[in-house]
Amino acid sequence: MGWLLTSLNFVFAADFNLWDGFVAALTFENLILAVIGCLLGTLIGVLPGIGPITGVAILFPITLGLGLGDASTLILLASVYYGTQYGGSTTSILLNVPGEASSVVTTLDGYQMAKQGRAGPALAISAIGSFIAGIGAVIGLMLFGPPLAEITVQFQSPEKFMVVILAFATVSSLAGKSLIKGLLAVVFGVMLATVGADLQTGVVRYTFGELKLQEGLDFVIIAIGLFAVSEVLSLLEDKVLGEETAFVKAERIWVTFKEFMFSLGAIIRGGLVGFFIGLLPGTGASVAGFMSYGLERRFSDRDGTFGKGDIRGVAAPESANNAAAGGSLIPLFTLGIPGSGTTAVLLGILISMGIRPGSGNVFEDSPELIWTLIASMFIGNAILLLLNFPLVNVFVQILRIPTWFLMPVILVISYIGVYSVNNSSLDITIMTIFGVIGYFARKMDVPLAPILLGLILGDDLEQNFRRSLLADDGNYLTFLNGPLNIGLAIAVVVVLFLPQILDLIRGGRIKEEFADSSAEV
Repeated sequence: MGWLLTSLNFVFAADFNLWDGFVAALTFENLILAVIGCLLGTLIGVLPGIGPITGVAILFPITLGLGLGDASTLILLASVYYGTQYGGSTTSILLNVPGEASSVVTTLDGYQMAKQGRAGPALAISAIGSFIAGIGAVIGLMLFGPPLAEITVQFQSPEKFMVVILAFATVSSLAGKSLIKGLLAVVFGVMLATVGADLQTGVVRYTFGELKLQEGLDFVIIAIGLFAVSEVLSLLEDKVLGEETAFVKAERIWVTFKEFMFSLGAIIRGGLVGFFIGLLPGTGASVAGFMSYGLERRFSDRDGTFGKGDIRGVAAPESANNAAAGGSLIPLFTLGIPGSGTTAVLLGILISMGIRPGSGNVFEDSPELIWTLIASMFIGNAILLLLNFPLVNVFVQILRIPTWFLMPVILVISYIGVYSVNNSSLDITIMTIFGVIGYFARKMDVPLAPILLGLILGDDLEQNFRRSLLADDGNYLTFLNGPLNIGLAIAVVVVLFLPQILDLIRGGRIKEEFADSSAEV
């Protein structure tokens, strides 16, 4: 408990502490910037193809032109960062179009809720879960940052490899009862990640002579193709076959107290998973969302309702997304190691301001900047909650648009969003191809989300695998060397096979009960 007492003393008894940070963050200028950042972030999260990394990168030079101070600049960009985590869930729930990477898994239950007329509760629980987990993550950033960062810095290539394997094992549960289909989807995603130039050897792989493919496949393009385009194709097929595809109108826009209490456990668990995943460099909110959803489904989905409109399937990943956003700042501030793509951009911004995390203690070297930023995160989460609740009623009006009109709108948004990233016609072609792949995957009940996770982490898997073997002369036992690796390996086995074993046990008990009742009759 000594480190906790030290942290509390540092938070409240330092020369410039959290209270001073709130005083600075609540100035009129900084408060207005926080509101503007939250609005911009929400809009960026809603628009497909932009995402937090691009949004923060584009806005930084604009803030320089405005002549804002360092603290004000960070408050604006941090508000944008948090806002994208909120906004990305909107199109995922309403249109099955992920606004950015971390909102992909929200489509699984959020879109089903929207089609059932429960878009309002889905959006509301998303905002509530994001708020609770976001506040918890900021508290964790204040109190537990230094000791937790010391643990993650011990992760070498074998540990990072095992973490990726654990992520793959967890996300395989998105395939429902078919573990094989989930694993095959992950493998396909990893295969996609090998397209482009090998980082270690420079060898160009699977580009078919296209220079642009040497950079690899863009996640945004694949995500929009697999989800948005394939969804439109499925809707068109239903329309041609004369099946009902019209969106159900929203019956209500608020979440009930019963629904909130039902989701509270998922919010807390998702927040914890997201916070700890955010500590691991190279993972970030997207992996946190996948893992929290997979774990929640494995251990809470006793009635098979996940993937069919279970509100916990929205609460868990949305809470994890925002908690990971806060958790990823811990290795950034204490070690200078970005925990996600967006924090990598923030690291560059801090360095441009003359602040070098990792080479010193930023909490002591730049307390005014850091504590003002942390205070603004509390304020930003509250602003986002207040903004998103009134907007729920506006967002659900999208469901009143006829399907015949909405389908081309989705396509137009998708194609414009993809083309705007690189202004490339090849991106349009790739998105269309993966739209067709996604359509046939849906027909065969192959889950789409594991494909995306394989694409996201495939490169990390390959690079850490190689580094581990090179460091230990090709000894494959290096992945089981040490208690941490053994613990991760055990976790992989448990996540993969324990639910199946429990299902068999439950199935056997049901059969015995049925046999006993039949004998009595």
